[in-house]
Amino acid sequence: MENTDKPKRQRGQRTSTTLPVSESAQLMAFLIEHLPHKNRNNIKSLLSNKQVLIDGKVYTQFNHPLQPGQVVTVAANRAPETSQYRGLTILFEDQFLIVINKQSGLLSMATNKERDRTAYGILSDYVKKENPKNKIFIIHRLDRETSGVMMFARSEKVQRLMQESWNDTTKQRTYVALVEGTPDPPAGTVSSYLRESKALIVYSSQNPENGQLSVTNYNVIKANEYFALLELELETGRKNQIRVHMQDIAHPIVGDSKYGATSNPIGRLGLHAERLAFEHPITGEQMQFDAPMPKSFLALMKERQEE
Repeated sequence: MENTDKPKRQRGQRTSTTLPVSESAQLMAFLIEHLPHKNRNNIKSLLSNKQVLIDGKVYTQFNHPLQPGQVVTVAANRAPETSQYRGLTILFEDQFLIVINKQSGLLSMATNKERDRTAYGILSDYVKKENPKNKIFIIHRLDRETSGVMMFARSEKVQRLMQESWNDTTKQRTYVALVEGTPDPPAGTVSSYLRESKALIVYSSQNPENGQLSVTNYNVIKANEYFALLELELETGRKNQIRVHMQDIAHPIVGDSKYGATSNPIGRLGLHAERLAFEHPITGEQMQFDAPMPKSFLALMKERQEE
């Protein structure tokens, strides 16, 4: 939210720089032109430190499009964290989309049985602070115990555009998973037909008449005597797809008793959505967002290797 109060200038303190936009441009090119005393790396630091605001909102994407009439503000000091909420962090927002890093344990949205605090509810409250008429719309979901990158639309039109073209416009969906044992071979593809029962359990079959085709590619990154850390790329995005496919190859995800796990060494489901890359539904820009792997994933591998 833009602060309209005049900054209190203390001895030696720098003030923010305000730069009106007079013609269309990408943010990085605009900043290079208007901040001649700073090089590209300096400007990247300003972006990553959330010191660049457009019309009062922080933006970190170097290729964000600017329009005449907007005002870019370069804050003199590193901005305080304003996009961190209990359960999620906002990675990016514009007038069309909001991208978040969801923590494990937070529901994507409410269900008939679950009315707890949700990512949808938190973001709905957030956008309504700007305008009570604002709404958000879910594009895809992450399981409650799965953490990582997730995206919401700010209009029904954008939601529809993203959902209808999901397979074409989504360039990359990368997950990391901690599984029991080590898959052999260490890289491969799991393909099956998935269907959900009335009891909300997803079943896997090789019969095309028994569900929707689902394809998961996996690659072992690290392994020890007990567990393996996998990188997974989704070719399809079915409910519980990775969890069921890891059960199919007899290496269930740790903490996933629903789909065959017998251990829970990190106190949560060992699944994290690490990267989402897609084509922006309105601007056509190539977007990519990353959520760092939870430290507990790497800690478990290191801990076991040291034993």
